[in-house]
Amino acid sequence: MTTTTLAASDVLRLNLGWLDYVLVAIYFVFVLGIGFIARSQISTSLDFFLSGRRLPAWVTGLAFISANLGAVEIMGMSANGAQVGLSTMHYYWIGAIPAMLFLGVVMMPFYYGSKVRSVPEFMRRRFGPGAHLVNAISFATAQVLIAGVNLFLLATVINALLGWPRWVSLIVAAVVVLSYITLGGLSAAIYNEVLQFFVILAALIPLTVFGLIRVGGWNGLKDKVIDTVSNGKVTASVHDQVTTWPGQALSGFDSPVWSVIGIVFGLGFVLSFGYWTTNFVEVQRAMASNSMSAARRSPIIGSFPKMFIPFVVIVPGMISAAAIGDMIRLKSTGKGDITYNDAMLLMIRDILPNGLLGVAVAGLMASFMAGMAANISAFNTVFSYDIWQDYVAKDRPDHYYILVGRIATLAATVLAIFTALIAAGYSNLMDYLQTLFGFFNAPLFATFILGMFWKRMTSTAGWAGLVSGTLSAVFVFILSKAGVISLPGQGTPFIAASAAFVVDIIVSVAVTMVTTPKPATELVGLVYSETPREVFADPESAGKAWYYRPVPLAAVALTLTIVLNVVFH
Repeated sequence: MTTTTLAASDVLRLNLGWLDYVLVAIYFVFVLGIGFIARSQISTSLDFFLSGRRLPAWVTGLAFISANLGAVEIMGMSANGAQVGLSTMHYYWIGAIPAMLFLGVVMMPFYYGSKVRSVPEFMRRRFGPGAHLVNAISFATAQVLIAGVNLFLLATVINALLGWPRWVSLIVAAVVVLSYITLGGLSAAIYNEVLQFFVILAALIPLTVFGLIRVGGWNGLKDKVIDTVSNGKVTASVHDQVTTWPGQALSGFDSPVWSVIGIVFGLGFVLSFGYWTTNFVEVQRAMASNSMSAARRSPIIGSFPKMFIPFVVIVPGMISAAAIGDMIRLKSTGKGDITYNDAMLLMIRDILPNGLLGVAVAGLMASFMAGMAANISAFNTVFSYDIWQDYVAKDRPDHYYILVGRIATLAATVLAIFTALIAAGYSNLMDYLQTLFGFFNAPLFATFILGMFWKRMTSTAGWAGLVSGTLSAVFVFILSKAGVISLPGQGTPFIAASAAFVVDIIVSVAVTMVTTPKPATELVGLVYSETPREVFADPESAGKAWYYRPVPLAAVALTLTIVLNVVFH
């Protein structure tokens, strides 16, 4: 992906009118108001950390998507759109939807049925404390780092668009997120994510429509796409940018066959299943649902908007590279005062009329705050339940853990301000994040899948596989830094994730052969073969219309995704 430094601030400065400031202010009033309302519903720690498991499927489904619509998604995917074009769609149609449907149909019954409160807690029940501690600590660390990235981008955007000093922007943004999560816990985060989902769309849809009018519609856009040049050579041809397959500009492979294998296995299987099915930030949203049926439908409902979001994120990136002088210059020469990450901001600066500017600024802030709030609400749950309650202070009264959660929220926000400063030192943040996902999520997914479907797998194999998988991803990363492996695009993270996955499986199988498994009675609800079918039965959705039942709903989503892949191939 592209670097995440933004252009010199005066290039992007917006001239906001008083109406725009009023719109942004109204948005902030709503955000904090939701925090105060959610506070009145909190009486137990389950209310604070998992919304008391009482939210309807459509709310958790929209929150599921909104939690992922953070800074990285909007800035990063529009940057990719500007740079490599339509093959960026694979991050959605191959790299998200299939895994979301798998989570809803196959994995959610284990998570929701076993009544665990977090993903690391599932690891503890299946593999014991070794794997649990490794997972809880690595997850908590990753969340603080990623929250820092969201916070850094939010502060940079406020600085570039409104001219506030960066430290002021950092603190203002952190205080707003901190206030509503400390007040209302997960409910405040989730209801705000639903609000943020609509605010983000209210900003992005007009932007895309005005942009398409500017370039003469979809065909006009395709005619105006130019080659992407960097360091004097073409890295994405026009043909690569207006087709999705074989996606060589995205994967970095010269061979079309290897490119397809890399995208399907590396992105579509290892990275995406690792992210969507074991990442507690996402799973936590579905766990807050009010029934098994709602928990299973939550990621499936989310998959419908997810498949159309690229049209308002990637397409504006492509329009900016076809209609805005600064971006055309960067694309044709590889030089300029701006970077690809500025694609969305340039669109806002040049294409939107005043009045809509306020909506766009609120939309960008909404997206970054949703991302950061998701990281922090997942962090406070894992820290309070999986680290503090399990290893530091057991058997305390319930309100004690709510207090721990609130302190953890404060600590995470302060840490995020510091990790935002670390983030500021990296010129290329997107690769840094993909690398983090390779380190943490790919081995976690391998351990999970093996442990869920193979009852023989032992506790020792659980943590041994996790550690060796992570180390192999680190090893690939070191090789790429040393120049032994050199792949442009997303090639290196794809290979690191695949290595982590394969090594984890091999080590887990080898260790299992020489260690003793748990008795079968301890694996009910945790391993597929030992779990009675009634656990998966869904009495609530029986006899209801197809859209209330997870499997038919998932089948419709999958069919639509295949159609989109065929239409835009």
